[in-house]
Amino acid sequence: MDHHEDTPEDADLLPSKSQRKRESNALQDLGAELVKLSRERLQRMILPDNLLTAVLEAQRITSHGAIRRQMQLIGKIMRNIEADEIAEQIAEIKGESDAAKAAFHAIERWRERLLTDDDALTLWLAEHPESDIQQMRQLIRNARKEAADGKPPKSSRALFKLLRDGK
Repeated sequence: MDHHEDTPEDADLLPSKSQRKRESNALQDLGAELVKLSRERLQRMILPDNLLTAVLEAQRITSHGAIRRQMQLIGKIMRNIEADEIAEQIAEIKGESDAAKAAFHAIERWRERLLTDDDALTLWLAEHPESDIQQMRQLIRNARKEAADGKPPKSSRALFKLLRDGK
């Protein structure tokens, strides 16, 4: 007699109903984040076609009940795909990924060094030889003057953008 019965040990391996519900809600929340994104941003993401279609449809819907049903559909679709990759893409877009934060802070530190230390430009150029030295010198000079005169940091912001874009 070879009867296969679930043993209590097998039951421990399955997630509880509460855990499954939490996971389902987390996927719906991730779907809600997708719905908030612009159409252009969504189309640049790597998403399965059926998910993209469902998200775009949710953006079009105005009825509360219909939106709720559409969000449940999005959650159902997301249960069958690799949601971690989508979560990473959303985090990257929102600038919440560790890499994006670290890069942002590194650029801020470089800008501060360039504005306070005359030797910092030489160090920057050693690491980024493609940089436009004339433009950088001008922005640094203007940013220092604006700070001394108590004016808005227009050149400082422009320097940040130049550093961020790597030019």
